Amino acid sequence: MTLSIDDIRAAAERLKGRIERTPCRHSKTLSEITGAEVWVKFENLQFTAAYKERGALNTLLQLSDNEAKRGVIAASAGNHSQGLAYHAARLGIPVTIVMPRNTPFVKVQQ
Repeated sequence: MTLSIDDIRAAAERLKGRIERTPCRHSKTLSEITGAEVWVKFENLQFTAAYKERGALNTLLQLSDNEAKRGVIAASAGNHSQGLAYHAARLGIPVTIVMPRNTPFVKVQQ
């Protein structure tokens, strides 16, 4: 799938006011280590502390009414499942998350 700048702008508009706008900061330490100018985006400020919320919410907001009523399912043991579950609950969309048996309890609980 090829994304255009218009696709990115549309996603940004859909997410506006629904997700944290996180800052980018220059990392002096990483820049010195790598010999390059390194900037870090602080996605840890999102509710689930991960950038995966953006894609999950963007997808949920594009579901038709019928699709939203049927709900969504995801197989993930990490940040994607947390972001999807959080935003689906906020939007009233049923969600099923399938996780491996050995998923750390803290991930299952969240």
